[in-house]
Amino acid sequence: MRYLLPLLLFFALLSPAQGAWTDVFHKEFFHPEKPRVEKEVCLVCHDSDLIKPQYRAIPAEWRKSWHYRNDVSCQNCHGGDPNDAAKAMLPASGFVGTPKPKDVPKFCGKCHLGIMQNYLESGHGKALMATGKGPNCVTCHGAHDIKKANIDLINEKLCSTCHTYERAKVMKASLMLTEEKINQLDAGLKTLRAGLISTGDEEKDLFRTQAEYRTLFHTVDVTLVKDKTEEFNQRLAAIQVGVQKGFQELRFRQNFAVFIMLLFLGLALTLFFLSRKSE
Repeated sequence: MRYLLPLLLFFALLSPAQGAWTDVFHKEFFHPEKPRVEKEVCLVCHDSDLIKPQYRAIPAEWRKSWHYRNDVSCQNCHGGDPNDAAKAMLPASGFVGTPKPKDVPKFCGKCHLGIMQNYLESGHGKALMATGKGPNCVTCHGAHDIKKANIDLINEKLCSTCHTYERAKVMKASLMLTEEKINQLDAGLKTLRAGLISTGDEEKDLFRTQAEYRTLFHTVDVTLVKDKTEEFNQRLAAIQVGVQKGFQELRFRQNFAVFIMLLFLGLALTLFFLSRKSE
Protein backbone atom coordinates (compact mmCIF):
# COMPACT_ATOMS: atom_id res chain seq x y z
CA MET A 1 0.00 0.00 0.00
CA ARG A 2 2.85 2.41 0.86
CA TYR A 3 4.38 2.04 -2.66
CA LEU A 4 1.11 1.89 -4.56
CA LEU A 5 -0.06 5.35 -3.51
CA PRO A 6 2.95 7.30 -4.90
CA LEU A 7 2.74 5.30 -8.12
CA LEU A 8 -0.91 6.16 -8.61
CA LEU A 9 -0.23 9.81 -7.88
CA PHE A 10 2.57 9.77 -10.47
CA PHE A 11 0.22 8.52 -13.20
CA ALA A 12 -2.43 10.99 -12.12
CA LEU A 13 -0.03 13.89 -12.47
CA LEU A 14 1.39 12.63 -15.77
CA SER A 15 -1.65 13.42 -17.91
CA PRO A 16 -1.69 17.23 -17.47
CA ALA A 17 1.90 17.31 -18.68
CA GLN A 18 1.19 15.25 -21.77
CA GLY A 19 1.76 18.24 -24.05
CA ALA A 20 5.38 18.48 -22.94
CA TRP A 21 6.30 14.83 -23.30
CA THR A 22 4.41 14.39 -26.59
CA ASP A 23 6.32 17.33 -28.04
CA VAL A 24 9.62 15.77 -27.02
CA PHE A 25 8.59 12.33 -28.27
CA HIS A 26 7.37 13.75 -31.57
CA LYS A 27 10.56 15.75 -32.10
CA GLU A 28 12.89 12.89 -31.27
CA PHE A 29 11.19 10.02 -33.08
CA PHE A 30 8.88 11.41 -35.75
CA HIS A 31 10.60 14.47 -37.17
CA PRO A 32 14.24 14.44 -36.05
CA GLU A 33 16.47 17.26 -37.25
CA LYS A 34 18.51 16.24 -40.25
CA PRO A 35 22.27 16.68 -39.86
CA ARG A 36 23.72 19.53 -41.88
CA VAL A 37 26.66 18.70 -44.11
CA GLU A 38 29.15 21.34 -42.97
CA LYS A 39 32.42 19.66 -44.00
CA GLU A 40 32.00 19.78 -47.77
CA VAL A 41 35.05 21.23 -49.48
CA CYS A 42 32.87 24.00 -50.96
CA LEU A 43 32.00 25.28 -47.48
CA VAL A 44 35.49 24.77 -46.06
CA CYS A 45 36.95 26.90 -48.84
CA HIS A 46 34.26 29.60 -48.85
CA ASP A 47 34.38 29.89 -45.06
CA SER A 48 38.16 30.38 -45.17
CA ASP A 49 39.78 33.78 -44.58
CA LEU A 50 41.91 33.14 -47.68
CA ILE A 51 39.01 33.65 -50.08
CA LYS A 52 37.73 37.02 -51.27
CA PRO A 53 35.17 38.63 -48.90
CA GLN A 54 32.35 38.58 -51.48
CA TYR A 55 32.77 34.81 -51.86
CA ARG A 56 33.16 34.27 -48.13
CA ALA A 57 29.69 35.73 -47.55
CA ILE A 58 28.03 32.96 -49.59
CA PRO A 59 27.90 30.23 -46.87
CA ALA A 60 26.43 32.70 -44.35
CA GLU A 61 23.72 33.65 -46.84
CA TRP A 62 23.04 29.99 -47.65
CA ARG A 63 22.67 29.09 -43.96
CA LYS A 64 19.78 31.58 -43.73
CA SER A 65 18.06 30.18 -46.80
CA TRP A 66 15.12 27.90 -47.50
CA HIS A 67 17.55 25.63 -49.35
CA TYR A 68 19.61 25.15 -46.18
CA ARG A 69 16.53 24.27 -44.15
CA ASN A 70 15.73 21.58 -46.72
CA ASP A 71 19.27 20.18 -47.07
CA VAL A 72 19.89 21.61 -50.53
CA SER A 73 23.63 22.21 -50.61
CA CYS A 74 26.21 23.65 -53.02
CA GLN A 75 26.58 20.65 -55.33
CA ASN A 76 22.82 20.27 -55.69
CA CYS A 77 22.80 23.48 -57.72
CA HIS A 78 26.38 23.94 -58.93
CA GLY A 79 27.43 20.32 -59.37
CA GLY A 80 31.07 19.34 -58.80
CA ASP A 81 32.54 16.96 -56.27
CA PRO A 82 31.88 18.21 -52.71
CA ASN A 83 34.29 15.67 -51.20
CA ASP A 84 37.40 16.26 -53.30
CA ALA A 85 38.97 19.72 -53.49
CA ALA A 86 40.87 18.81 -56.67
CA LYS A 87 37.65 17.85 -58.49
CA ALA A 88 35.22 20.24 -56.81
CA MET A 89 35.21 22.81 -59.62
CA LEU A 90 36.04 20.64 -62.63
CA PRO A 91 33.56 20.66 -65.54
CA ALA A 92 34.21 16.92 -65.78
CA SER A 93 32.64 16.64 -62.30
CA GLY A 94 29.58 18.51 -63.52
CA PHE A 95 30.59 21.83 -61.96
CA VAL A 96 28.68 24.92 -63.10
CA GLY A 97 29.73 28.33 -61.82
CA THR A 98 27.61 31.47 -61.69
CA PRO A 99 25.05 31.26 -64.51
CA LYS A 100 24.42 34.19 -66.82
CA PRO A 101 21.07 35.94 -66.16
CA LYS A 102 19.50 34.34 -69.23
CA ASP A 103 20.54 30.88 -68.00
CA VAL A 104 19.18 31.25 -64.46
CA PRO A 105 15.68 29.83 -65.22
CA LYS A 106 17.11 26.55 -66.57
CA PHE A 107 19.66 26.50 -63.73
CA CYS A 108 16.86 26.60 -61.13
CA GLY A 109 14.48 24.64 -63.35
CA LYS A 110 16.52 21.48 -62.86
CA CYS A 111 14.45 21.06 -59.69
CA HIS A 112 11.59 23.52 -60.24
CA LEU A 113 10.46 22.29 -63.64
CA GLY A 114 6.80 23.33 -63.49
CA ILE A 115 7.67 26.79 -62.22
CA MET A 116 10.29 27.23 -64.95
CA GLN A 117 7.79 26.34 -67.67
CA ASN A 118 5.23 28.83 -66.36
CA TYR A 119 7.90 31.49 -65.97
CA LEU A 120 9.23 31.07 -69.52
CA GLU A 121 5.70 31.51 -70.90
CA SER A 122 5.13 34.65 -68.85
CA GLY A 123 5.87 38.27 -69.73
CA HIS A 124 8.87 38.11 -67.38
CA GLY A 125 10.32 35.03 -69.08
CA LYS A 126 9.69 36.24 -72.63
CA ALA A 127 11.40 39.56 -71.87
CA LEU A 128 14.44 37.80 -70.42
CA MET A 129 14.76 35.37 -73.32
CA ALA A 130 14.34 38.12 -75.92
CA THR A 131 16.67 40.73 -74.43
CA GLY A 132 18.80 38.96 -71.81
CA LYS A 133 17.40 41.40 -69.28
CA GLY A 134 14.46 41.24 -66.95
CA PRO A 135 13.49 39.56 -63.68
CA ASN A 136 14.63 35.99 -63.24
CA CYS A 137 14.46 33.58 -60.28
CA VAL A 138 17.10 35.27 -58.14
CA THR A 139 15.53 38.71 -58.66
CA CYS A 140 12.68 37.72 -56.36
CA HIS A 141 14.02 34.74 -54.38
CA GLY A 142 17.68 35.70 -53.93
CA ALA A 143 20.76 33.86 -55.15
CA HIS A 144 22.11 32.05 -52.07
CA ASP A 145 19.81 33.40 -49.34
CA ILE A 146 16.92 31.67 -51.11
CA LYS A 147 13.55 32.81 -49.77
CA LYS A 148 10.60 30.47 -49.50
CA ALA A 149 7.89 31.07 -52.08
CA ASN A 150 5.14 33.08 -50.45
CA ILE A 151 2.76 35.85 -51.30
CA ASP A 152 4.87 38.47 -49.48
CA LEU A 153 7.40 38.31 -52.33
CA ILE A 154 4.82 40.23 -54.35
CA ASN A 155 5.40 43.68 -52.89
CA GLU A 156 5.69 47.25 -54.08
CA LYS A 157 9.38 47.64 -53.27
CA LEU A 158 10.42 44.61 -55.32
CA CYS A 159 7.95 44.86 -58.22
CA SER A 160 8.33 48.61 -58.76
CA THR A 161 12.04 48.24 -59.52
CA CYS A 162 10.95 47.21 -63.04
CA HIS A 163 7.41 48.58 -63.50
CA THR A 164 4.48 50.06 -61.60
CA TYR A 165 2.98 47.99 -58.81
CA GLU A 166 -0.65 48.13 -60.01
CA ARG A 167 -0.75 44.88 -62.01
CA ALA A 168 1.19 43.02 -59.34
CA LYS A 169 -1.21 44.34 -56.68
CA VAL A 170 -4.17 42.90 -58.59
CA MET A 171 -2.36 39.56 -58.82
CA LYS A 172 -1.65 39.56 -55.08
CA ALA A 173 -5.27 40.38 -54.24
CA SER A 174 -6.52 37.45 -56.32
CA LEU A 175 -4.09 35.10 -54.56
CA MET A 176 -4.60 36.35 -51.01
CA LEU A 177 -7.72 34.44 -49.93
CA THR A 178 -6.44 31.07 -51.15
CA GLU A 179 -3.06 31.71 -49.52
CA GLU A 180 -4.81 32.40 -46.21
CA LYS A 181 -6.65 29.06 -46.47
CA ILE A 182 -3.35 27.28 -47.18
CA ASN A 183 -1.70 28.92 -44.16
CA GLN A 184 -4.64 28.03 -41.89
CA LEU A 185 -4.51 24.40 -42.97
CA ASP A 186 -0.75 24.30 -42.46
CA ALA A 187 -1.15 25.70 -38.92
CA GLY A 188 -3.87 23.13 -38.18
CA LEU A 189 -1.68 20.26 -39.38
CA LYS A 190 1.17 21.44 -37.17
CA THR A 191 -1.17 21.40 -34.15
CA LEU A 192 -2.30 17.87 -35.00
CA ARG A 193 1.29 16.66 -35.44
CA ALA A 194 2.17 18.06 -32.03
CA GLY A 195 -0.69 15.96 -30.62
CA LEU A 196 0.64 12.85 -32.40
CA ILE A 197 -2.33 12.70 -34.76
CA SER A 198 -1.53 11.06 -38.11
CA THR A 199 -1.64 13.72 -40.84
CA GLY A 200 0.44 12.09 -43.58
CA ASP A 201 -2.19 12.06 -46.32
CA GLU A 202 -3.38 15.60 -45.62
CA GLU A 203 0.19 16.91 -45.51
CA LYS A 204 1.00 15.34 -48.88
CA ASP A 205 -2.18 16.72 -50.43
CA LEU A 206 -1.56 20.19 -49.03
CA PHE A 207 2.07 20.20 -50.18
CA ARG A 208 1.04 19.15 -53.69
CA THR A 209 -1.81 21.66 -53.86
CA GLN A 210 0.33 24.47 -52.50
CA ALA A 211 3.16 23.72 -54.93
CA GLU A 212 0.84 23.59 -57.94
CA TYR A 213 -0.98 26.74 -56.88
CA ARG A 214 2.21 28.68 -56.42
CA THR A 215 3.44 27.78 -59.88
CA LEU A 216 0.61 30.05 -61.04
CA PHE A 217 2.43 33.00 -59.46
CA HIS A 218 5.05 32.73 -62.17
CA THR A 219 2.63 33.03 -65.09
CA VAL A 220 1.95 36.65 -64.08
CA ASP A 221 -1.49 36.03 -65.60
CA VAL A 222 -4.30 37.43 -63.46
CA THR A 223 -7.05 35.86 -65.59
CA LEU A 224 -5.51 32.38 -65.37
CA VAL A 225 -5.09 32.70 -61.60
CA LYS A 226 -8.75 33.69 -61.17
CA ASP A 227 -9.92 30.85 -63.43
CA LYS A 228 -7.89 28.25 -61.50
CA THR A 229 -8.59 29.53 -57.98
CA GLU A 230 -11.97 27.79 -57.58
CA GLU A 231 -10.45 24.44 -58.54
CA PHE A 232 -7.75 24.83 -55.90
CA ASN A 233 -10.27 25.97 -53.28
CA GLN A 234 -12.21 22.74 -53.81
CA ARG A 235 -9.03 20.73 -53.23
CA LEU A 236 -8.32 22.70 -50.05
CA ALA A 237 -11.89 22.08 -48.84
CA ALA A 238 -11.33 18.32 -49.18
CA ILE A 239 -8.13 18.61 -47.12
CA GLN A 240 -10.04 20.64 -44.52
CA VAL A 241 -12.41 17.70 -44.00
CA GLY A 242 -9.46 15.51 -43.05
CA VAL A 243 -8.08 18.18 -40.73
CA GLN A 244 -11.45 18.51 -38.96
CA LYS A 245 -11.52 14.74 -38.39
CA GLY A 246 -8.03 15.00 -36.93
CA PHE A 247 -9.15 17.65 -34.46
CA GLN A 248 -12.10 15.48 -33.44
CA GLU A 249 -9.67 12.67 -32.64
CA LEU A 250 -7.37 15.08 -30.80
CA ARG A 251 -10.25 16.32 -28.62
CA PHE A 252 -11.27 12.73 -27.89
CA ARG A 253 -7.72 11.87 -26.79
CA GLN A 254 -7.51 14.97 -24.62
CA ASN A 255 -10.85 14.24 -22.96
CA PHE A 256 -9.85 10.61 -22.45
CA ALA A 257 -6.56 11.74 -20.88
CA VAL A 258 -8.49 13.97 -18.45
CA PHE A 259 -10.84 11.07 -17.66
CA ILE A 260 -7.87 8.76 -16.92
CA MET A 261 -6.27 11.45 -14.78
CA LEU A 262 -9.42 11.92 -12.73
CA LEU A 263 -9.87 8.16 -12.47
CA PHE A 264 -6.35 7.66 -11.10
CA LEU A 265 -6.70 10.67 -8.84
CA GLY A 266 -9.98 9.38 -7.45
CA LEU A 267 -8.47 5.91 -6.95
CA ALA A 268 -5.42 7.40 -5.27
CA LEU A 269 -7.56 9.46 -2.88
CA THR A 270 -9.74 6.46 -2.11
CA LEU A 271 -6.73 4.31 -1.28
CA PHE A 272 -5.26 7.14 0.76
CA PHE A 273 -8.36 7.46 2.94
CA LEU A 274 -8.68 3.66 3.27
CA SER A 275 -5.06 3.45 4.43
CA ARG A 276 -5.72 6.19 7.01
CA LYS A 277 -8.71 4.27 8.37
CA SER A 278 -6.74 1.05 8.67
CA GLU A 279 -4.01 2.67 10.78
